[in-house]
Parts: sequence; C-alpha cells; structure tokens
Amino acid sequence: MSQVHTNGKQKHYNAAVKQDLSEIVVPDEYRPSNDEPFMCDMHLAYFRKKLIDWKRQLQDEFQETLRQMPGTLASADALDVASSVMSQTLELRARDRERKLIHKIDEALQRIDDRNYGYCEETGEPISLRRLEARPIATLSIEAQERHERKEREYSEDVGTA
Repeated sequence: MSQVHTNGKQKHYNAAVKQDLSEIVVPDEYRPSNDEPFMCDMHLAYFRKKLIDWKRQLQDEFQETLRQMPGTLASADALDVASSVMSQTLELRARDRERKLIHKIDEALQRIDDRNYGYCEETGEPISLRRLEARPIATLSIEAQERHERKEREYSEDVGTA
C-alpha cells in the first residue's frame, strides 16, 4: 500500500495494477477479512456492491412512496385530509433523510473509485472492517468519531451555559 499526500491529507492507493471493480464477482458468502490486504480489490468490490445494493433499495422505496401517495382528496372530509397530509409529511421527511443518505452513499462510491475508501478522513488510518461492515458510509474511525462527538458535546454544553 502506498500513500500520497495531497493538500495535507493522506491518499491511499494500491501500487499494483488495478482491476476494474465492476468486473469482480463477489460471492454472496464473501466477507472481507483482516487476513487479506486492507482494501484490496476484493474488499473494494465487496463494499462497492454493498453500497450499490443499499442505494438501489432506498431508491426503490422512494419510488414506492411516490406511487402510494394519493392524488386527490377533494371528496374527503377535513379529518381525513389532515390525517393524510400528516402521514405524507412524515413519509416525505423519512424520504428526505434517505435522499441525504443516498448522497453519502454516492460519496463513498466515489472514494471507492478513487481507492481512498476505508481510511479515516481525520487520521488517514484504516477504518476497521467491522465498522465499515456496520456503516459502509463511515468516513471516520471509531476513535476519531468518538473524539468528534466528545468535542460536539463539549461545545453544546459550553454554548448552553453561555
């Protein structure tokens, strides 16, 4: 594994010849292992497939939500209209969160394409495979995430007491 420094941040890439990740067949039973080189082509292909499948699922759910929304409530009484509007509002909020998640998935896919996926944005160190398996859009190691959350809590406590 080689490292390149760009704008003060470490960039990682495999020095070996790159295989097109979309051509790698990832068996259903495959799981990345610490016994393999970190973010080898198979790891990258696995997480690429996982992210693409997740994105497709979110997009399908969004389309289903749009199909299920009633077109008109002209003949409904006021209570039915209010209930329907509230339900639609909650559903649209959930879909907006998913839209933001799709953006994060796209960013993770770009990091895979750039072969920078799996490395902490703050420290440049590898993010554990276990963390990536649980949260494939993670950009911080657990340690860096905990530091970030601690700083946020300290800041919000300082602002709350000011």
